[in-house]
Formats: sequence, C-alpha cells, structure tokens
Amino acid sequence: MAGERISQSICGRWWAGGHPRAIRVIRVIRESPRVHTLILDARIEAQPGQFVMAWLPGYEEKPFSLAEADPVTLTVARVGPFSTALHALQPGDRVWIRGPLGRGFTIEGQRILLIGGGYGVAPLAFLAREAIARGVEVTALTAARRAEDVLYADRFRDLGASVVVATEDGSAGERGQAPEVAARLLSSGVYDALYGCGPEGMLEGLRALAATFGIPAQLSYEAYMRCGIGLCGSCEREGVVLCLEGPVLRFG
Repeated sequence: MAGERISQSICGRWWAGGHPRAIRVIRVIRESPRVHTLILDARIEAQPGQFVMAWLPGYEEKPFSLAEADPVTLTVARVGPFSTALHALQPGDRVWIRGPLGRGFTIEGQRILLIGGGYGVAPLAFLAREAIARGVEVTALTAARRAEDVLYADRFRDLGASVVVATEDGSAGERGQAPEVAARLLSSGVYDALYGCGPEGMLEGLRALAATFGIPAQLSYEAYMRCGIGLCGSCEREGVVLCLEGPVLRFG
C-alpha cells in the first residue's frame, strides 16, 4: 500500500507538471551583472516556492524557482552553459517549461521574516506578494556579497514589505552575512515564522536560529534535479527527495 501511495503521488505530480511547452519571452530584466529575469507569455497555478523545469534544444532540463506565476517569471543566475544560453534569450525567443512541481511555502503567522541569499530572493518575492495580500506583515532581508549583487530590494518595497539589505563587505546596507543580520532581527521577538532561500550554509544557519528563537522555519533547498517528479533520486538529501517532498522543508 505504501508503494501504491507513492506511485499515485508521483503520477499525480507527473500529470500536474505535464509535458514541456514552448513559451515566448516577453521581457528581459538585467538584475545584476550575472542575474537576469525572464518574464514569459504564460500563467500557471502555483504556490510560492514551487519550481518549473526549463529546457532549450541542445541542453538538459534544469529547475528554476518561480519568481512569479502570473506571468511566469524566472530569475536566472549565470553559472554554466545552460544559464548562459538563457541569458542570451531576447523578447520573442522561446523557452520550454514543465511544471509547477514540488512543494511550496505555506503562509503562517501575522508577522514573518523572509531571508534571501543572492538569487534565492526570487521565490520569496512571490511569497511576499501572497502574504501581504492576506494582511500579513512582511520583513524581507536580501543578502549578498557586495552591493552590485543585491537583488529585489526595490521589488519588495513596491510590494509593501519592510526591507533590510545586508552585504558581506558592507558596501550596501548592514555589514554581515544573512544569519548574523537575521539573528538581530529575530531578537526583537516580533516574528511568528521565518522563511529562507539561498545557499545551503545560510539555510543551516537559519535552521539553527529558528530553533534558538523557538519559531517555525520553512527553507527552500537547492539540488541537482533531473526528472522533477521523484523518479531518478538525483536530488535526495538526508532521505528526502527534494523535487517531490520539497524543495521547501519545514522545521519546528
């Protein structure tokens, strides 16, 4: 029976993700020297924190968190050949998308702290919009190595969130890494929950902070995902298949 339930879950997610479909790029935003945002001519029903698999001819599919679902918006850091190809796309070009996939964030509490490291802020902006629409007070901490790498600060402000910027070299906002600045914010005792997306070291720091301050945490983990539906096991982490049971995991 357990195996049957797993099979049914996988099949359900397969059909929810569907087959890749070609979608035209309608706008490209240069967020920083190495990060572009692609706005696509499509909308999907999705939760903040879910992801899609993106594909171009000649490349393998790769997972990308949704920065928005209506329209479908992907924020892409240039780290290899496929992301470089995505950066070369212009309005009118096509990219193939399959999804939404995975488990996203669940909004809980009336005052929440969102913490994004680098381009990990992308799904948190989607979350901020949903939370603020429900009357939740949102503080967004966007952290990066230096000023030119800070992302989405204005976007969070436009949504109505309180914004804190942190850089490791102190060139913008507060000096320090995300967990350090988050600890100061959490010490105020006003937050009901924290949410994070970014490098794994940062997420482990946030997980420890949540335990220290006694609040729940929802953290979105990156992983190498090949199938996106729990079949290949490439994204297994500590017994959890992230594409199926994540990428958002809840602690506390």
